[in-house]
Amino acid sequence: MFSPSPPPSGLLERVFQFIDLHQNEFVQILKEWVAVESDSVQPVPHLRQELFRMMALAADKLRCLGASVDSVDTGFQQLPDGQTLPIPPIILAELGNDPKKPTVCFYGHLDVQPARQEDGWLTDPYTLTEVDGKLYGRGATDNKGPVLAWINAVSAFRALEEDLPVNIKFIIEGMEEAGSVALEELVRKEKDGFFSSVDYVVISDNLWINQGKPALTYGTRGNSYFRVEVKCRDQDFHSGTFGGILHEPMADLVALLGSLVDSSGHILIPGIYDQVAPLTEEERKMYKAIDLDLEEYRHSSHVKKFLFDTKVKQHLEHIFSKRNSSNQMTVSMTLGLQPWMANIKDNQYLAAKRAIKTVFGTEPDMTRDGSTIPIARIFQDIIQKSVMMLPLGAVDDGEHSQNEKINRLADSSEGPVLHHTNPKSPHGNPLSCYILAIEFPSPNLPIYIVGYFALSFAWK
Repeated sequence: MFSPSPPPSGLLERVFQFIDLHQNEFVQILKEWVAVESDSVQPVPHLRQELFRMMALAADKLRCLGASVDSVDTGFQQLPDGQTLPIPPIILAELGNDPKKPTVCFYGHLDVQPARQEDGWLTDPYTLTEVDGKLYGRGATDNKGPVLAWINAVSAFRALEEDLPVNIKFIIEGMEEAGSVALEELVRKEKDGFFSSVDYVVISDNLWINQGKPALTYGTRGNSYFRVEVKCRDQDFHSGTFGGILHEPMADLVALLGSLVDSSGHILIPGIYDQVAPLTEEERKMYKAIDLDLEEYRHSSHVKKFLFDTKVKQHLEHIFSKRNSSNQMTVSMTLGLQPWMANIKDNQYLAAKRAIKTVFGTEPDMTRDGSTIPIARIFQDIIQKSVMMLPLGAVDDGEHSQNEKINRLADSSEGPVLHHTNPKSPHGNPLSCYILAIEFPSPNLPIYIVGYFALSFAWK
């Protein structure tokens, strides 16, 4: 049981003020990090060099905070074309080891998706550019901004010479966008080492579902990737000579793909929904409170219309057999990732709700995410500790897309901000940092936790 530790008088105010006064410095650091083309998706040697440079910058930044840092060599990546590339190190960092304090571990990644200005960016994706109070650049919201948010929250305490109320650990990788190569192996290896003292894991690598209200994510959907191939022969046919007198593989393939969903997005594979957990009454009530503006959500996605009312190999084999095609079809599952669910009555979710209420003056939306962040399930299964997702970005931040951004200056209707005074906040402070007094692990034991819910200057 952790001993009570009430917050020192005025600590929040001093921390918020420090962040306000140093926000330009924080933006400059993000600018330096965005300038590193840490693309893990394209298997190119010079980009791997950039990844190594990015990880070194982060390791140095953590060392400057006084953290003990281990950059773990995870070997090489063997690519399908025979090429071998080094995997960037995974950072394991630690600040504090007081057994009387809870230990919070933050996960983040510093690699990014590819980006080229000619693909539709209004600015150079690797030059952080401010336009109308928004900071545009690849990695700003996914995930360099959130990593820096946590680091800067800690730096505020260090600069003010205030004792951190929790032990903080960081695990930061550089291959998330390429499938987190070597990460699970390291987590298993360090289960009884680095992670043995961890009480809670926080991930800030997803978004709110709108622009104006914060959210907590307690589940992800998981996914399954399948590959279907239809083969006629090993070389091409002349269309004029053979067209119309044989089964065209492309026609078979189109028919197979067209049999998977209907026009409303409903999956047509028999039995596919049989094992989907039904919505509970508790969830129905919770979802009614979600502030979701469908028009805003559609607009932020830049699509004209959303689809609603929505055993793969057996289904495709059945459809293919009905075509009486002379071609051969193969189906294989290339990737399968399990869904993840957390207990929203867990202490850290209760604490996070109090954090958001204190900083934003409102209760968070409780959401499940349609994307898949495999590390959440990996942490939950291997180290068997509480895992929470704390999104720090608005729905229109454009992760993985052109013109990715975070908001620097905004009103409260425009989502996470770098600097904004919230009149509803009991402290009247900027939406700067999820650092607050919470009751943990029981209503009578307040413990002051920093970084735990760090928005720092409210970045995703």
